Amino acid sequence: MKINENKAGIYIHIPFCRKACHYCNFHFSTSLQQKAAFLQALHKELEEQKSYLNNKSIQSIYFGGGTPSVLSQEELAAIMEIVHTTYHVDANAEITLEANPDDINTTYLQELKSIGVNRMSVGIQSFYERDLLWMNRSHTAEQAEKCLQLIAEAGFEKITADFIYGIPMLSHSEWIGNINKVIQFGVNHISCYALTVEPKTALQHFIASGKTAGISDQHSAEQFAILTEQLNANGFEHYEISNFAKNGAYALHNSSYWLGNHYLGVGPSAHSYNGIERKWNIANNALYIQAVENKLPYSEIEILTVIQQMNELIMTSLRTMWGLDLNRFKQQFGEQHTSTLLHNIQSAENNKLLITNENILTISPEGKFLADGIISDLFFDD
Repeated sequence: MKINENKAGIYIHIPFCRKACHYCNFHFSTSLQQKAAFLQALHKELEEQKSYLNNKSIQSIYFGGGTPSVLSQEELAAIMEIVHTTYHVDANAEITLEANPDDINTTYLQELKSIGVNRMSVGIQSFYERDLLWMNRSHTAEQAEKCLQLIAEAGFEKITADFIYGIPMLSHSEWIGNINKVIQFGVNHISCYALTVEPKTALQHFIASGKTAGISDQHSAEQFAILTEQLNANGFEHYEISNFAKNGAYALHNSSYWLGNHYLGVGPSAHSYNGIERKWNIANNALYIQAVENKLPYSEIEILTVIQQMNELIMTSLRTMWGLDLNRFKQQFGEQHTSTLLHNIQSAENNKLLITNENILTISPEGKFLADGIISDLFFDD
């Protein structure tokens, strides 16, 4: 895949959840009291930001959160109508909605299809009831299995399921069970994330107070190796550090992030990028609503320096199987910076963590679990 200069994406952050997962540090609220006011503010922001993407054609729309499936069909339809009337949306645009299994039923799925949603992203996390209770998920193991069946029966061909590995009590055999079960449901895209202890989360508090075991990097690394082995054996491509696709079912919206396409993010805490700057909205529902209503600033903007642009390209490219095109890097940033980069990669290449093939730099299979550290070691200093 390559960057398409004429295409862009829209990310819509829905900041509400029914429960607070113990590990999550994304921006959300478990109170729906401000939902109506939030939706009004969101509509206004979509209209106000129509020039941000310079009239590029919209190839993907992504409802993330939070839990977008807390919204009704009517609420989602109103958002989609504003997007279609304000932006030029491709006829075959990828339109993704993140959902929790407990929100899924046949009627809701048909309603989603009626407003153009053609890709479902479901937060399964685990098929074991014990794990779901430990994470404080809002759904049951039975609902996790049932929702995948319902989505397939509703005719959705693009389905992605999210899982978490490295859970202290999750044995390797159970982890293989999770993987095998989701494969059996015919899911063609799987996203898997190592359990991490984020600041100010319930999980951090439980570990600090001794109420639960800490996270083992070794346990996570072993389950990551199991994951890649199992999915590769079943025809999945490991096309991004945390993402696997079968039969080319890549996530168009997320791939656009990694390839450097432009995107607009709306809603509290949402991020945007237009090639020149990054901006991010305030991560507070009440302040976001108030600012939009009163035409006050609700986002911060950072103009990217050359160093930041180089680091951005290194970070996003190396996360994918398409890697970093060293010719592109040289064209954008010149001979001197390219020479420095080539010098910096030597150690990782010698340790078989990085591979250069036909001027494309990629992280080796052995290096993927260590990707964050490998990438940060290549960053240029400001």
